[in-house]
Amino acid sequence: MASLPERILALLHRAPGLTDRQITNELSGHSAPQQPVNIAARSLAQRGRIVRAKRDDGLIGNYLATSSSVSEAPQKRQKPGDPMTRESLSEDTLKRALWRWLSTEGWSSEIAWGRKHGVDILAQRGAATWIIEVKGHGSLSPMRVNYFLGILGETLQRMNDPAAKYSIALPDVPQFRGLWERLPRLAKERTQITMLFVTADGIVTELPE
Repeated sequence: MASLPERILALLHRAPGLTDRQITNELSGHSAPQQPVNIAARSLAQRGRIVRAKRDDGLIGNYLATSSSVSEAPQKRQKPGDPMTRESLSEDTLKRALWRWLSTEGWSSEIAWGRKHGVDILAQRGAATWIIEVKGHGSLSPMRVNYFLGILGETLQRMNDPAAKYSIALPDVPQFRGLWERLPRLAKERTQITMLFVTADGIVTELPE
């Protein structure tokens, strides 16, 4: 018999966006307590298997993280003139934007959500592999410098496949733009690392140098 997490995943494949209560109703009945589903769903989210996002009605819906249902999860949109915040340019927000962008380009992606260890984004398209490391906005200018240097180091440590493409992804803000521009051209040419800048409303721009 399938475990509760496996049954939740199978249900969300058929019906993305269900709340914990709705999942409980479907799997165990309307009189069953929803706590077991809530615990299992939170565990799945921590492992990067599902995304828990607020729906239009204000309730938390559950969405598969590795299927097209991710694009159905409600996302808070940046309104013109709104200041960009740490939340609007958080690491997981960038990963969702990159997931959607890669999907439109024909890539299938495995995403390391939250604090999950490993490659942040491992994308495949046919025989091609694209490895992307992602960092969020950070709260202070010195922190963003450390993020930039750290993500370069993480990417270099993962460069063990000569056929793969390697990129770093950061919020599209002036400080990160300046740090990338000041990185010597020779370093970019030797490593072949490209930059992916992501805006608060999900627009992705790739810079080779």
